[in-house]
Amino acid sequence: MAPHPVRGSRRRRGGDGRAAVFFASPSLIGLTLFTVFPIVMSLVIAFFKWPAAGAHEFTGVGNFTALFHDPVFRRALFNTVLFVVLYVPLNLVVSVGLAVWLTPRITGQRLLRVLFFLPVVTPMVANAIVWRLIYQPDGLIDGTMKTVTGSHAPNFLGERGWAMAAVVAMSVWQGFGYNMLVFSAALDAIPQQIVDAAQLDGAGPWRMFLRIRLPLISPALFFATTMTLITSFQVFTQPFLLTGGGPGIDTETLMMFVYDEGFSVFQFGLASAAAWILFVLILGVTAVQFAGQRRWVSHDL
Repeated sequence: MAPHPVRGSRRRRGGDGRAAVFFASPSLIGLTLFTVFPIVMSLVIAFFKWPAAGAHEFTGVGNFTALFHDPVFRRALFNTVLFVVLYVPLNLVVSVGLAVWLTPRITGQRLLRVLFFLPVVTPMVANAIVWRLIYQPDGLIDGTMKTVTGSHAPNFLGERGWAMAAVVAMSVWQGFGYNMLVFSAALDAIPQQIVDAAQLDGAGPWRMFLRIRLPLISPALFFATTMTLITSFQVFTQPFLLTGGGPGIDTETLMMFVYDEGFSVFQFGLASAAAWILFVLILGVTAVQFAGQRRWVSHDL
């Protein structure tokens, strides 16, 4: 007697499910061990006084309260927000401007795109070391100013008011190439007939950009803004290598604070609590971005 077709299909589906679980199990185990478990443990540790050695003491929200009474943490929070406020608009303006400039079929367009994208794929540590040599006294900027004007350049990495600007400038140079390619692809995808119709109606370059190109690349602008915001809140390498958080703590960021608490003084509870505050901050800003996208993001071509 032939097997019932429904039962046979159920057996096949069950076998396919077991095979899928078997092949996915290495990735699932890795995800659980190296992502899910550390995230859960960091949340647990955030509610404990958890030194590297010694007894663990449950403190409830004590770590969070201590952080907001810590002037170093408050300054790190301020520095992080200041970096985001300075870096994100500059990154977007530079990348959009270069994308618009490169959109026409100018000579060497592909080569210029590659050159502008190189800092993104160059190791950030190497970039930071080069920029440190440029910024430091008797470096490229200081040497050029002495040759041209006879005066010294400011100590960009050692003077208050200059250090954060120096970190932002290096970060913009490091990161604008990625967004430039995103905007270039979005501009290239605009139908030519729309551009031709606007030109026939007498739209100039500025009006063409504001009324035609900018609304049509708004999905790309939303994506780039969201991703740039998320990464800028996690800034670490640039200030760590350029200034070490100095002068004083003028360029110490939240990620540097987490690193110092966790790997310098080994207060894992405070480090975990600071990391979760950063997570909530990023989550809140991202949620606001998604909530407001309907007002300015157009998905119609």
